[in-house]
Amino acid sequence: MKPLFTRGPSPESRILLLGLAAAALIVINLYTDWLQPLRERAAALVTPFYWLTDAPGRVTDWAGDQLRTREELLEENSRLKRQVLLLEQRSQLLAAVKAENTQLKELMNSAEMLDERVLVSQVIGVSPDPLEHVLMIDKGRDDGVVPGTPIMDAAGLLGQVIEAGSSSSRVLLITDASHALPVQVLRNSVRAVAEGTGDLYRLKLRHLANTSDIREGDLLLSSGLGGRFPAGYPVGEVVSVIRDPGRPFAEAEVQPRGRMNRSRFVLAVLSGEEESLGSE
Repeated sequence: MKPLFTRGPSPESRILLLGLAAAALIVINLYTDWLQPLRERAAALVTPFYWLTDAPGRVTDWAGDQLRTREELLEENSRLKRQVLLLEQRSQLLAAVKAENTQLKELMNSAEMLDERVLVSQVIGVSPDPLEHVLMIDKGRDDGVVPGTPIMDAAGLLGQVIEAGSSSSRVLLITDASHALPVQVLRNSVRAVAEGTGDLYRLKLRHLANTSDIREGDLLLSSGLGGRFPAGYPVGEVVSVIRDPGRPFAEAEVQPRGRMNRSRFVLAVLSGEEESLGSE
């Protein structure tokens, strides 16, 4: 009669069997592709565990990258702002230089049209008193500028020198309320006196006969009477004429041709036998 239970393999036998099985698997893996599907499944099962264990490191790297990216963006933004400011400054300087060159070209063209000797001067100051229309220029007696020297820009008369130092002079504009200038109409040579009003954009012709042939659009030139200004310089344009039958005289409003508050460079019209000093 056979026994109901038999003893299993001993532990030593199990170890030996496992070793043989492992050796067989190694041989099969080396020389066959039978275990390839099993390896792929095992890799698929193990991949999530690798991903989870590596997650903290990846989160740390991501946070560092984000922080560095933000700092780099802030630094680049600051650098670009500085560059924009520099470019704007250069653009403004170029615009100023271009405007100066334009004024100088206009002055040179005007100087070529004049028979008198002229000197290019730069405006270096204006009177702080709003009721006094006075400029300061950077030429004086050492340059041939004396009191009474006419000052003009490319468009027309500005005024005349009232004080001349050795290297600078004060110029009273024709728009000053204390200034009066003999003029004549280019169209018909009718004479009048243009008086300053204290307004940089307005002169007045007062005490005109109601029958005077002066109309809107007439160009006024210096007449040369009185010896204060040479004849023939543009002074202004008539913009309105007021004739009141109840008043003995008519009045006319004149817009100056010269750029009273916009010219940086001006022409000093020299007199006498001095040699023309030209421009700087």
